Amino acid sequence: MLAINDISIRIAGRLLIDQATVQIAPGSRVGFVGRNGTGKSTLFKAIRGELATESGSITLPPRWQIGSLAQEAPSGPESLLEVVLQADTERHALLREAETAHDPDRIAEIQTRLADIDAHSAPARAAAILSGLGFSAADQARSCSEFSGGWRMRVALAATLFAAPDLLLLDEPTNYLDLEGTLWLEDHLAGYPRTVIVISHDRDLLETSVDQIMHLDRGKLTLYRGGYSSFEEQRASRELLDAKQVKRQEAERKRLQDFVDRFKAKATKARQAQSRVKMLEKMKPIAALVTQDVQEISFPPPEKMLSPPIIALNNVAIGYDPASPVLTKVTLRIDHDDRIALLGANGNGKSTLIKLLANRLEPFSGAVTRADKLSIAYFAQHQLDELNEDGSPYDHVRRLMPDAPESKVRARAGAIGFSGKAADTLVKSLSGGEKARLLLGLATFHGPNMIILDEPTNHLDIDSRAALAEAINDFPGAVIMVSHDRYLIEACADRLWVVADGAVTPYDGDLDDYRRTVLTTRGSRSAPRDRSEPARDAAPRPRAPKRVPLRQQIAAAEAEIERITAIIDKIDAALALPDLFTGDPKQAAQLGTARTNAEAALRKAEDDWLQASAAFDDAQG
Repeated sequence: MLAINDISIRIAGRLLIDQATVQIAPGSRVGFVGRNGTGKSTLFKAIRGELATESGSITLPPRWQIGSLAQEAPSGPESLLEVVLQADTERHALLREAETAHDPDRIAEIQTRLADIDAHSAPARAAAILSGLGFSAADQARSCSEFSGGWRMRVALAATLFAAPDLLLLDEPTNYLDLEGTLWLEDHLAGYPRTVIVISHDRDLLETSVDQIMHLDRGKLTLYRGGYSSFEEQRASRELLDAKQVKRQEAERKRLQDFVDRFKAKATKARQAQSRVKMLEKMKPIAALVTQDVQEISFPPPEKMLSPPIIALNNVAIGYDPASPVLTKVTLRIDHDDRIALLGANGNGKSTLIKLLANRLEPFSGAVTRADKLSIAYFAQHQLDELNEDGSPYDHVRRLMPDAPESKVRARAGAIGFSGKAADTLVKSLSGGEKARLLLGLATFHGPNMIILDEPTNHLDIDSRAALAEAINDFPGAVIMVSHDRYLIEACADRLWVVADGAVTPYDGDLDDYRRTVLTTRGSRSAPRDRSEPARDAAPRPRAPKRVPLRQQIAAAEAEIERITAIIDKIDAALALPDLFTGDPKQAAQLGTARTNAEAALRKAEDDWLQASAAFDDAQG
């Protein structure tokens, strides 16, 4: 059991966690929620032992292993599969020791332990996790250094999940995923066999993947049973109950105080008055749950609604290399009030399509027709880096209103969420959510006809995501969105387009249908192309021919065969020792079991080699 007992944590003089207590039973799947900046990630550091508490204690079972997502993306020449396999440190250490061990007892112990932890099936389990997160078999054989930072963070997540620690701590794991990867992760966490605590602002993950919600509010931790909807209901009931209790307590205080004021000067009532004074002193005030209203988000409407279609594409090919376009034969139209969500795994061309729609990428062929005076607002996460870190929200708004008086500039800054002193806060001091709000306000500043949103929710908390959904629904123009947040898509989109296999096609089903399709096919389908999609406008790296990863698979299988054969030779040498079976029958039995397990692993490696070799021959034609 994870026991958090009366802990207090203070950071830079600010009390984040104040005498908080909660107990989490083994096997619990807990969603950890609370406003940004309240101390959720800080508590994770304390649980991992990286941060000392001011008071109280955090206790875990003595042999529990804690796993969490690495802060830095892995890199290096190792293949993705090798990186993930190394996350199981016990298996990795045993396999390395098996290569050099000579003592028969130790050889038997190693092989028995490898069998106990199902070490020989580890590559298949690691491959399944990588596949679920969007990596094909060919990707898994490639070097980690070939992938972009976002994809390498997926590898880090795969390694953490593969290690299957006793306590799994995940801090916003969906920030690095597309919708398809998020759907797979939801399903994986829902079946996680040990204890998991996940910080997330994704409503659907908190609804489908956890059985408890831990809420951090004003320094206190409260554990609620059920998913996020149940949490909201229980919290609303608690707010109502606490409000009634506060009202009753205030009435009782007034009654006691009136008695004291009336009779404290009378000798016959002095003792009773003094008794009520003590009652007042002992009456601890009930802390009412104060709802923190979230700052609303709004998009200014366009000055003029345009006649449909505002954009029409006819047989368009787009990409970065004319010889190898990302999308071809794209024919579609967007009307003035459309709400369209783009589906499809990262690397299939969603960002390429929206760059074309935003007029930031020219087509190779085909016709693009745009309405006259079409105004487009484009929001993408990488644009957060383009904000002036040493400027304030006021400075950014002032640049868009160079001739406006001070009062009007501050009024517009307030309209996008930065009123009063907040308008003068330097961007480098803003939270991720505040930066996202600022960028949304700047992108839509002049009332566009169409808004393009590329993963707008990554830094927004649950309430801010709801505010964004409301703003989208209130906006009269067109909205195109790419998001891994299922709640946002379901709340706003009325059309779904799938970007996959070089094409853009309408999707007739809903997100439940799409989820079932993803979970059914994710482990077996081939990878989307351009897996290591380059940053921004850089030309994509050409895909390696199919024969290259097949050669790698063949080489890996040959190395595994050689390794296991060496282990079998050592076991056979130990079994050949004179008087082994009469002098130490227990050791002989262990060695016999180890040899059986090694033979099974050798057969598996040989099958892998045969399959890869056959595929290689087919690829050669």
